[in-house]
Amino acid sequence: MNEQEKNPMEPNMDEALPTEFGDLPEGSPAFDPAALSTVFDLAVPVAIELGRTRMSVQEVLALGRGSVVELDRLVGEPIDVYVADRRFAEGEVVVVGEQFGVRISRIIEKSPSTMGAAS
Repeated sequence: MNEQEKNPMEPNMDEALPTEFGDLPEGSPAFDPAALSTVFDLAVPVAIELGRTRMSVQEVLALGRGSVVELDRLVGEPIDVYVADRRFAEGEVVVVGEQFGVRISRIIEKSPSTMGAAS
């Protein structure tokens, strides 16, 4: 590809210059806790997963009122709580008035192997 055929949106790596960053002072936090408060009002999607199953298209098309779909979870087994598509906690289904709820029983710790990975 010659110079005229290059995509103007792609950076020209021949013109890229290295950047040097200064060291942070000893003991300084990696972030300002006050700045974190700016995200407290953000809404994130929360999903509760009771279980999963696989069905053929024919089985899905046969579903109707009163059909029962069997899931891969056993009664009493914890359900998963997802926050922004990341498995965040486990819990149990509870009834709150006339609605269902989830009582959190365990927060899922992020493993060291996934600390740098985007979830």
